[in-house]
Amino acid sequence: MSDDLKYFEDLVVGTKASFGRYEVTREEVVEFATKYDPQPFHLSDEAAAQTHFGRLSASGWHTAAMAMRMTVENMKGQRSAGLGSPGIDELRWLKPVYPGDTLRCETELLDKRVSRSRPEMGITKGRTTVFNQHDEAVMTFVANGLIRTRPQEN
Repeated sequence: MSDDLKYFEDLVVGTKASFGRYEVTREEVVEFATKYDPQPFHLSDEAAAQTHFGRLSASGWHTAAMAMRMTVENMKGQRSAGLGSPGIDELRWLKPVYPGDTLRCETELLDKRVSRSRPEMGITKGRTTVFNQHDEAVMTFVANGLIRTRPQEN
């Protein structure tokens, strides 16, 4: 068992992190929308010009996928006893994301507790905020995570 593996007990409520850089392209916005959210303002400059967006904008679900990509890239350099996530809460799309934007993430660990039914794992709650290149928050969500507690030595 490696000493650098991060367990539930190693997490500190209030810990913050900043990471990621994702350049939003027009081609990717249209490709994602074509497959998953084919609304006119995600597909056509002309249609988007007729809406409050004013121009082609990324699907909120695409923004969430871009945030997930940055999160996974950030986790690559860290060894964690993480067990996935049972879901997210409070997903909010605050501002449109446009082709040409560059996104980044900030996270904060809000809470942690040991599972009552499965004491070998802990449950975490953390807020992720996605910002554009102008430091404007474009999306927030609260993620729930599962992570192993440190095994007891015999």
